[in-house]
Amino acid sequence: MPKPLQIDFVSDVVCPWCVVGLGGLETALGALAAEGITAEIHFQPFELNPDMAPEGENITEHIGRKYGATPEQSAKNRAMIRDRAAEAWPKDGKGFEMRMGPDSRIWNTFDAHRLLHWAGTIGLAEQRALKEALFRAHFTDNRPLPDRGVLAEAAEAAGLDRTEAEAVLADGRYAAEVRAAETLWRARGITGVPAVVVEGKWLISGGQPAAVFEEALRKIAGEGT
Repeated sequence: MPKPLQIDFVSDVVCPWCVVGLGGLETALGALAAEGITAEIHFQPFELNPDMAPEGENITEHIGRKYGATPEQSAKNRAMIRDRAAEAWPKDGKGFEMRMGPDSRIWNTFDAHRLLHWAGTIGLAEQRALKEALFRAHFTDNRPLPDRGVLAEAAEAAGLDRTEAEAVLADGRYAAEVRAAETLWRARGITGVPAVVVEGKWLISGGQPAAVFEEALRKIAGEGT
């Protein structure tokens, strides 16, 4: 069997297009498995709002301030992303429901990334499960991500040890590693997410449909043989 492709999925857990992109990527990999093309996905940290205050910011105000969008434009964009996320995630699974509204909030995610780093030290499946749990906590349940109780609940929902998750959050563990990884990916030119980096040299940008990922990964796998 060919060696699995290494994929670094650089993203933030408050990035809606990252939800879309992960769904598209995994659907593509499911289709490519019949061709012997597999991958190992490593989730890498990227903070969209590293200077966000602990209380976060209203999503409509945030999008208006950051991108100049009107409340109407913001609502239309949320509806479009909601539909894309529902389409991207497999229908035979739980799917993905975004319930973001005009009163939802955007948060700083540094502690979430520390927890994801910890999950990655346990295994790729554990990190993947936590990534989804954090996506759902934010986009589906509208939970406050700076709340360490919310983060510990997400870890527990992902099948991880809640007591250990609480310890990681309490003692600042993996802060240096997350900062170093963020610096590394920015130094490599990543300024927006999701950024899907394959074998450390091919970049697929944005929340692409499954067909786009499938075509790109098939080509990359072919060049590696």
